[in-house]
Amino acid sequence: MQDRLDGITTFVQVVEAGGFAPAAEQLGLTRSAVGKAIARLEARLGVCLLQRNTRSQMLTAEGQAYYERCVRALTELDAAEADLEHGLMAPSGRLRVSVPEAFGHLCVAPVLLELTRRYPQLDIDLSFSDRYVDLIEEGFDIAVRIGPLQDSSTLAARRLGTQHISIGASADYLSRHGTPGSLEELDGHTAIVQSRTGVPAPWSAQVGSGHARRLAIRSQISMDDVQAIAAAAVKGYGLAWLPCWLLSKYVQSGELVPVLESYRAVSQEIHAVWPQVRHLRCKTRVAIDALVAHIPAMINPGSR
Repeated sequence: MQDRLDGITTFVQVVEAGGFAPAAEQLGLTRSAVGKAIARLEARLGVCLLQRNTRSQMLTAEGQAYYERCVRALTELDAAEADLEHGLMAPSGRLRVSVPEAFGHLCVAPVLLELTRRYPQLDIDLSFSDRYVDLIEEGFDIAVRIGPLQDSSTLAARRLGTQHISIGASADYLSRHGTPGSLEELDGHTAIVQSRTGVPAPWSAQVGSGHARRLAIRSQISMDDVQAIAAAAVKGYGLAWLPCWLLSKYVQSGELVPVLESYRAVSQEIHAVWPQVRHLRCKTRVAIDALVAHIPAMINPGSR
């Protein structure tokens, strides 16, 4: 029986590459070989898939419908192979992951490092940076990102959870300045704020039906590192907005006290993103699954 997949991957590549020549280059074939593969496919199907001239080619109506079906079929095959690989093979090789500094140290690193105990052939390469990396250009397998995702046709994503931010202060600071009981009572207090490119970020809280309200509070100290902000708050230099995954660590140790717990800053979504591919490598799949399984409880400790 003739292989029914013969020519299909070539056909899809021609459509997605935009022509016979670029498809041939990507497939490592000659332009003639690509043309013959398409001709054989059309002869077997008994329809014209591509209208061709000396300069370009375009899909016929039948070709468009067939292309869409072929893409779905190849995607299913890739998924089947990925599942098979995941079930029969242990992840191995080098996995490069870009993570935000503080969140990476406290939440992501413990999850991924544990994978090296379970899979001795897996090598983890973690890069801690708050800058927005280009995964494809810089060769990363995965990045963890906090905040809105940019639209991209080249990246895939899975949500890891929602980061809530709350106010914390040291018991010493509160004994000296009093504990605010409402947003209005923040006036007269000192804030330790986060800054980017030298511009302190204003404080805003969700009130009522979720509307953001800018808060009146003096910001005497600004820093671009959330762990440094937490350390300054521990020393009693002011109130600090901190992600709950970080604030909870200091609350448990007794170094900080939560303030105005019924109010929160605008929340942020956290995602794992990776280059969009048809066949996800086993090492990447295992890492993403581990993050999805463990990060939510680390982001919101009270949910455990």
